[in-house]
Amino acid sequence: MAGHECYHCKQWVEEGEAHDCWTTTETALTSELSDDLKDAWERLRETAADFGDQRIYASHKSIMFSRASCYFFVRPKRKHLEVCIFLGRTLRAPQVKRVDRASRAKIVHIVHIMHRDEVEAPITDWLREAYEFSAAAAAKAVKKRARPARRAAATSRPGGATRKRKRATKKAGRRSPRS
Repeated sequence: MAGHECYHCKQWVEEGEAHDCWTTTETALTSELSDDLKDAWERLRETAADFGDQRIYASHKSIMFSRASCYFFVRPKRKHLEVCIFLGRTLRAPQVKRVDRASRAKIVHIVHIMHRDEVEAPITDWLREAYEFSAAAAAKAVKKRARPARRAAATSRPGGATRKRKRATKKAGRRSPRS
């Protein structure tokens, strides 16, 4: 009986058997949650799905919600749902456990949800804002790409002559005398 143990999921894989432990589903990620967390997950998913057209998919250990790009995702944990919301501004609220800069335009806010009743304002408002922000950020990126590239213009002087800026070197004043 030849085979091997997958180093990711530690599952035994028979020789010739197809194995893809990276592919996962929402059901697989939420199957071992407590009843309270399952209720909270269902309410969170329903709330986000009501926002409009989007893609909801599982990726490794997260469930992603995206339009042109991901606007929030959920990591199901044993004791809570870790919700990571991407906004264009920093939130200051007791529900926000951590804030990090995800990119030049996006700031990720990490919120822990432990019960269905927590999936209400202000968290639902932040999710809606993230949904709208992702559309605005995508439109801005498309607009930015559509603009023609500008070339750096040299400074011109009267008469058509151009000049280059001289760079001063810091070391010029600190040279040691040669002997």
